[in-house]
This record gives sequence, C-alpha cells and structure tokens, in this order.
Amino acid sequence: MWKQLAPYFDAYPTRKRIAQKMLEYGLRVQGTKVYCGPIELSDSKLARAFDVDRRAIAATIATIREQPELSKIFEKLQPTCHLREVAPVMNWGVVEIIPTDPSTPGILAEVATLIASENISIRQAISDDFELTDEPRLYVITEGTIPPSLIPRIRHAKGVKAVLIY
Repeated sequence: MWKQLAPYFDAYPTRKRIAQKMLEYGLRVQGTKVYCGPIELSDSKLARAFDVDRRAIAATIATIREQPELSKIFEKLQPTCHLREVAPVMNWGVVEIIPTDPSTPGILAEVATLIASENISIRQAISDDFELTDEPRLYVITEGTIPPSLIPRIRHAKGVKAVLIY
C-alpha cells in the first residue's frame, strides 16, 4: 500500500515520514483534524511525538485532503490493539516470526495450522506491513504457552527465518 501512497509525498520528505507514521499507528484524518479512534489529537502533540514542526503536520493533513486517493484511505484508518506486551501478564504465549521474505504467501496459515495441531487457540495474529517496516515481524498471541516440541516445527515452516517465543 505504501508504494502507492509514497509518490504523493516524494517532494516533501518530512510529510512523507509523518504520513508513514500515521499509517503505522492507524491515525485517521477527518476534516483538518487527526484522530486516534474517536480521540482528537492536536497538531502540536503529533509534532512533538514525530519530532517535527507543527506546521509540517498541518501541511501533511492538507496534502492528504487535497488528494482524493489519499483521503479515501486516511479517512478510514483505525488503531489496532496489539496484545504482544499484555500476553505474558495474562499467561498467554507469544510467537514472533521473522520471515525470510515477508511477502511470501502462507506464512501465517502454516504457523496457525501448526499451533492448532497442538490444540492451542490463537487470540491474535498481527503482522507489520513490510512496506512500512524495515524488519517486519509476524506476532501470534496464543491462549496458552507454546510447548517446546512445537518450536522446531514452526522454525521449519515455509518462509520462516527465525522464531522467538516469550
């Protein structure tokens, strides 16, 4: 997706970085404001968070609003709850997959099949967008811990370079 959107920002590297972060966090543009779900975020707070000038935030929003293709996307973004850090507190398992090639189809399907073969339910599966992240990962949060015997089987699944369990 980012490959389609990036050209709109090529002339403005700061706006490009801001738009990329907005996509990463699921920040939605509605009118001249940015929202995280229903929560309105001020330009100045976004600027501090992204380490840019406040005017760059306003200029990025203006660029998005001026381009119908961008507006269609940025008006529909939603933040996602990532359970990775919560999982250990809840006694759930976390399987972190480092892919050989993140665009390989079927990595999640094969890992999910292996986990299901152990009768373990999956609470959440979430992956980094390989166009937005330098080192994308797939995270699978499970109802229970992963048995040690399953780790080598996951490690040998199609498209898996490495596995981290915590």
